[in-house]
Amino acid sequence: MKKLISLFGFLSIMISSFAQTIEKEAPRGFDKERTGIAKGKLDSIVYESKTVGNSRKALIYTPPGFDKKKKYPVLYLLHGIGGDEKEWVKGGNPPVILDNLYADGKVQPMIVVMPNGRAMKDDRAIGNIFDKEKVEAFATFEKDLLNDLIPFIEKKYPVLTDRENRAIAGLSMGGGQSLNFGLGNLDKFAWVGGFSSAPNTKRPEELVPNPDEARKKLKLLWISCGDGDGLITFSKRTHDYLYEKDVPHIYYVEPGVHDFKVWKNGLYMFSQFLFKPVSTKDFTSYSVLGTPAASNIRNAKYPQILPDNRVIFRVKAPDAQKVQIDLGKKYDMVKDTSGFWMVTTDSIIRGFHYYSLLIDGVPVADPASESFYGMGRMASGIEIPYKDGGFYALKDVPHGDIRIKKYFSKVLNAWREMYIYTPPGYDASASKYPVLYLLHGGGEDQRGWATQGKTDLILDNLIADNKAKPMLIVMMDGNIGMGGGVAGFGENALKAFENELKNAVIPFVESNYRVLADGKNRALAGLSMGGLQTLHAGVRNSDLFNYLGVFSSGWWANNSKLSDPQYEFMKTNSDKINTNLKEFWISQGGKADIAHANGQIMMKKFDDMGIKYKYSEYGGGHTWPVWRHDLMMFAQLLFK
Repeated sequence: MKKLISLFGFLSIMISSFAQTIEKEAPRGFDKERTGIAKGKLDSIVYESKTVGNSRKALIYTPPGFDKKKKYPVLYLLHGIGGDEKEWVKGGNPPVILDNLYADGKVQPMIVVMPNGRAMKDDRAIGNIFDKEKVEAFATFEKDLLNDLIPFIEKKYPVLTDRENRAIAGLSMGGGQSLNFGLGNLDKFAWVGGFSSAPNTKRPEELVPNPDEARKKLKLLWISCGDGDGLITFSKRTHDYLYEKDVPHIYYVEPGVHDFKVWKNGLYMFSQFLFKPVSTKDFTSYSVLGTPAASNIRNAKYPQILPDNRVIFRVKAPDAQKVQIDLGKKYDMVKDTSGFWMVTTDSIIRGFHYYSLLIDGVPVADPASESFYGMGRMASGIEIPYKDGGFYALKDVPHGDIRIKKYFSKVLNAWREMYIYTPPGYDASASKYPVLYLLHGGGEDQRGWATQGKTDLILDNLIADNKAKPMLIVMMDGNIGMGGGVAGFGENALKAFENELKNAVIPFVESNYRVLADGKNRALAGLSMGGLQTLHAGVRNSDLFNYLGVFSSGWWANNSKLSDPQYEFMKTNSDKINTNLKEFWISQGGKADIAHANGQIMMKKFDDMGIKYKYSEYGGGHTWPVWRHDLMMFAQLLFK
């Protein structure tokens, strides 16, 4: 038994010694030649290329202690558009970087091949390097690599010839080649790296058309770039797609531009993962910098979202004594000598979040962020991407419009504003359309669904996929008769809202837009406070609205003065409600949704009264990701 325990202990030590324990950035001097360490050897080789029709050159690095009796894995390392097989050695000196890594015991012994990726008879980097013929030669190199160079290396050198022992990586144009060739030939390469990949990189859908296969076959997919590199958008679009499709990869952003400082660090980091066990659970923790949030103002670098959804905030307030970020949880920021305050948060859950800066206790909007009306005031917002968000992504489909309309309400004797979504083709059509009246929550207004909710993108995508009927969506301001806000919300506020909806909003819409004006072509839905307004105005007017959607809401169980009359009305009119409503759809987030308990109690009462409804639950809290999903689901049920 003791021997067995010792064996398990030995195996644990061996496994841990192979797993990557790598720093996040190359240390100073990593690319400087050392004395007193074993050195690898750099040679020039010539191989016959049937693809090009002549002899071609490449450089090959063999590791310290190279032994022809052993077999080695191989890394194919590609140059950029202005280079050749010597570019890496001239600008990055891989032999020195790798020799130092070998001396420190950080890399597996491997052979590195540096070819000329411009597969044409005159492959010199001269003249106009952007000439069409020369650019096309970089794509031709795929055949040269697979059919000529790899067979030559495997015939002349003692190398392992299975895909698990073959890697490809490159910088700029070579980074695009590496992603294109590596991901396009998963039967040939298990390790793929793109450093500052150039516009020759295929679109993500072409790179990884089969995410399941990529998940199974890839040992490591590495995508890195400098934060100041103008080509970072190509790396980010690949990362975004891989994230959505759940393909493990390392997305590594570091300070820098399109130069060898970044590429040398990329080689230093990438090479340490190769040809040894890799833990995908740590992939999101390596990046030095994050990606600027989509909700940042133009050109603002912070807030930055790291691959593991931690957020880096940075703000300049040299005279402040204390600065915090309030994201529901408060984070203390630390000031540097330049007057900048900085903090990295915990991992933040998916979707949209309001946040504030607290400067000496005063909540203010972050000047680097777009502002949104929420929390009863203008606040900053940050969008944390998540894998299920494709249904509201901006896609190449026909797009409708969001129209901002002022109207005079005779009910309130005041000018008011609504946002109206019109579907693609509305202006060119003579048809009449059904209408969804869509209500925001407490502390928000008519802007909420259009901006935070991404209503137009959700409907554009659904309509393009024939999953929803073309419709108008009217987003009105539901803050009517509330006095003290949500705290003053009661029966009178609900009646005031109902009056405005029926006698001001609907008449304006039906007088100014081509809409179908009957109950079977009207729907009413809302989130949170808007859900209560829907429960009141929709249920009491089921002849006007044959479709009702209640998102993250429910009559308050601790306010019988408000809820009892509603239940009494429903009990008395249950037959009428069930007959009129084609869809009565109730949805919530999970137990983290603050409305969850009230909703469950309300539905139990509906069951007792015989009120028919459908229920949907989508994991999440009282947040926009849940409500966007609710709209996406509910819209597919309407007007059919």
